[in-house]
Order: sequence, then C-alpha cells, then structure tokens
Amino acid sequence: MAEKKKAASKTLVVEQTGSAIRRPGSQRATLIGLGLNKIRRRSTVPDTPEVRGMIGKVSHLVRIVEEKA
Repeated sequence: MAEKKKAASKTLVVEQTGSAIRRPGSQRATLIGLGLNKIRRRSTVPDTPEVRGMIGKVSHLVRIVEEKA
C-alpha cells in the first residue's frame, strides 16, 4: 500500500491567559494536554482538528499567539 505523504505540518503557539483554579477537572486536564499549567506559559502544538477542539474547549483560558507554517 502506498503511504500518504504528510505535508509540512503547521504548528500553533498557545498561551495560557486564565487560571485553572475553580474550573472543572476536564478543563484542567485539557490545559495539561496542551502543555500548559501556569498563566503566561506558552506551548507549541500541531495544528490538527483534535488540538483545535481542545483549544475550543478552554478558549476562555488560552489564546493563540501565532501560527507557524
């Protein structure tokens, strides 16, 4: 079988802007999954639908700083 070639994958830089204190456990776990755990921390994550969904779940606690090609 022919293997699919991956195009140059994009990445996103996500910064935590809000605290996880008094948030549901699933939102805390999502922040940890994104590589965040303190305010103003930044993490570089791949731009995939799964990661976009995670960012959407905690959109009130994070912001996308920049998109790298």
